[in-house]
Amino acid sequence: MFDRDIWQEIYHSISNNKLRTFLTGFSVGWGIFILVLLLASVKGMQNGFTLQFSDDATNSIFVRTGTTSLAYGGFEAGRRIQMTNDDIEYIKRSFPNDVEYISPRVYQNTSARYKSETGSYNIQAVYPDHQAIEKTIVNKGRFINTNDLLNASKVAVIGRKVEEDLFKNEDAIGKFVEFNGLPFRVIGVFTDDGDDNAERNIYAPTSTYQKMYGQTNHIDQIALTYNPNYDLTEALAFSDRLENVFRRRFKIAPKDQSGIRIFNYAEVFEDISNFTGGLDIAVIIVGLLILLSGIVGIGNIMVFIIKERTKEIGVRKALGAEPWSIIKLVLFESVFITALSGFIGLGIATGLLAIVGPNIKTGAFANPSVSMSIVVTATIILIVAGVLAGLIPAMKAARVKPIVALSDK
Repeated sequence: MFDRDIWQEIYHSISNNKLRTFLTGFSVGWGIFILVLLLASVKGMQNGFTLQFSDDATNSIFVRTGTTSLAYGGFEAGRRIQMTNDDIEYIKRSFPNDVEYISPRVYQNTSARYKSETGSYNIQAVYPDHQAIEKTIVNKGRFINTNDLLNASKVAVIGRKVEEDLFKNEDAIGKFVEFNGLPFRVIGVFTDDGDDNAERNIYAPTSTYQKMYGQTNHIDQIALTYNPNYDLTEALAFSDRLENVFRRRFKIAPKDQSGIRIFNYAEVFEDISNFTGGLDIAVIIVGLLILLSGIVGIGNIMVFIIKERTKEIGVRKALGAEPWSIIKLVLFESVFITALSGFIGLGIATGLLAIVGPNIKTGAFANPSVSMSIVVTATIILIVAGVLAGLIPAMKAARVKPIVALSDK
């Protein structure tokens, strides 16, 4: 490894074949460059997906009901399934160790007025737990609490855009704003990193809106988070159990997809994981095929080099050189060309990603990057590739017979 004569011979060999060595090495460097960029692109897709859901708890489940499409349990098709507050308590009793946070949602459109300013907004009537489920960031005031819920208080937490629209430069906290003609006191202002449109929403206590609209206990949707320690399999199993319980509770046919719909973020993560996993495999195959072409090229150049140096090898063997010394010379040269070319490609790719990657942030693609494990793996691949590229030519060189080599023309 540290034999000066060997490295001088390698330098001499490369110097005599500059163009051929460059073109062959370029194919290896290009293969590693493309492989790293493709793997980084897959990572960028994963980051983009995660970013899209960054404003929600990733262990969230949303339960929605609709109209049944199949007759079942003595009921005809076309039955409207209506959830109530009792269903919240039923879930808590049925899954005491599974549910982390839970909240109903009641949706209303409202015409809001403050002094001379007006606007139309969506109101979600929720429980205090909803703040954790939606990861709502309250930057002024507070969110809805248990007392607001028990007292059916006419209080509201408004989005930053609502405050800008209605209050202009005033501080909204403590002010009264009319929703459909009824006064509500603003107790908080929230922001949302994921979506500006979300900042045009308004939150109010569920009990308040249920009393305002006919003294009902109806709810439109249930949002909950499950135990954050669950892995993907446990998360999917929990949502299946939850769906089965609701189907029995409302007598909905097992194959009826309209009566109840349960959306679990874990399902999306599983789909994305499967998709990006498939992409990873495809990318690795493509990258390795490109790299293989470079390895074949280096193998070819080593064959030509050995052919040109046949007499030299014959003289070495005639003077007592061991076959291993010949093999070592060829392998070192092969590994050197492969590794140097690959490291240049690897360095350019990782440098480019370090500069450009953090500045890329779109809805479906963000911060493409590669992990240290990929860099280490690529390094090992380069060394192995160099050995493989030089192995056959090295064995061929070791088998050269001195008398044949010296008579070669």
